[in-house]
Amino acid sequence: MKYDVIVIGAGVIGCAVARELSRYRLKVGVLEKEEDVCCGTSKANSGIVHAGFDAKSGSLMAELNVAGNQQMEQLCRELEVDFCRNGSLVLCFSREELPRLEQLYQRGVANGVPGLRIVNQEELQELEPAGSKEAVAALYAPSGGIVCPFGLTIALAENASVNGVEFCFEREVTSIVRFQNQWRITAGGEYFDAEYVVNAAGVYADVFHNMVSRQKLHITPRRGSYCLMDKEAGALVRHTIFQLPGEYGKGVLVTPTVHGNLMAGPTAVDITEKEGTNTSALELSQLCEKAKRSIPGLPLHQVITSFAGLRAHEDGGAFVIGEVADARGFIDCAGIESPGLTSAPAIGRMVSRMLAKRLSAEERTDFIAQRKGILDPRKLSREARAALIKEQPAYGSIVCRCEMITEGEILDAIRRPLGAKSLDGIKRRTRAGMGRCQSGFCAPKTMELLAREWGISIAEVTKSGKNSRMIAGVNKDQL
Repeated sequence: MKYDVIVIGAGVIGCAVARELSRYRLKVGVLEKEEDVCCGTSKANSGIVHAGFDAKSGSLMAELNVAGNQQMEQLCRELEVDFCRNGSLVLCFSREELPRLEQLYQRGVANGVPGLRIVNQEELQELEPAGSKEAVAALYAPSGGIVCPFGLTIALAENASVNGVEFCFEREVTSIVRFQNQWRITAGGEYFDAEYVVNAAGVYADVFHNMVSRQKLHITPRRGSYCLMDKEAGALVRHTIFQLPGEYGKGVLVTPTVHGNLMAGPTAVDITEKEGTNTSALELSQLCEKAKRSIPGLPLHQVITSFAGLRAHEDGGAFVIGEVADARGFIDCAGIESPGLTSAPAIGRMVSRMLAKRLSAEERTDFIAQRKGILDPRKLSREARAALIKEQPAYGSIVCRCEMITEGEILDAIRRPLGAKSLDGIKRRTRAGMGRCQSGFCAPKTMELLAREWGISIAEVTKSGKNSRMIAGVNKDQL
């Protein structure tokens, strides 16, 4: 199969690039080794839209962070993605550290972050009554925000698909070679040819870069663990609460989520395993202790789940974006760790414009910028909801009691562009299974709907594709 551009990786960066490329008259393909979009770093993410005060002034990271922050609100409106500009606070716990807080403020001003100011202890307590009484001051950034990371990634992918981008799942890239003046990629036993390749493969970006270049890249997977608390705890804090950054980045934060939960994390542990998303009692214990320094009354008894994700830390700690010097037509989007989610809209725009210029691509007049999200009956008036249920009874059948997700929403998640094929796919699109019982109640019904809609047996339904089948066998009564 031949394309103008192939994007490797269907995380938030790959999907942002694909969506922006779909504005042009180009044949674009996306290769993803998993069964769905958003199966790597993008699914285990803080969901923070960073203001941009942390990145080194004058760096590409700083430029893209601030630009992405500015673009995020409009993008989320277009794609019907949950977004909230709740602001952020960086806590300072001693007067000896005040010069470091001032440096952070000055860096943010140099980066063009709007509205930054340092607040004293009294104002900090007014802004966040649950915050630590030990904090003597804080850097306040009103432009900080929160977004649903998987919601954004899925929306970008759906919109790209509607605009003609071809997504090829379960296509693990095993080789990339130069062939007849273009790139030939072997993935899932098939050949994919393209004039340009965009390497947006997260923690695997160094593997693909090193296949084509003599100038080697090295990425370290940096594991971060999180604790997610029940919605009853969601209103404890209003802002995203950071501590002064350290050697391993922005440190442990406490934040509300756009869905009303409360989250703490991440830790930062450098590992060698690129699939090492296991949690440990030690890391979670360290996380809780650090989080309690910011919010002493953190209700850890209300944790409903813990998880870990990997950040792609490049040795230089920088975003590596651009054409590889000794590999014409191979474009890196590598080392995209925090603030990668925030920067995604700006990265997508930057890379797509560069490629459109190289390919002399004409901008489409029929590009569809709007994407309709999954209908949420809870946002309707009582009358409108009654009318919906009368017309489509599936919206009157609750499948997930914790999150009050209906059969209608699950069917929409399966039937829409790039529809869900697994329990995790349903979870990321609808939140069915993300509540207190963590799918203990709703999984069987969701499995039935997946089996029916995809025309497979219930024994073939998976948690997350490949060999993750939910049913290991049948019981003696069925036999």
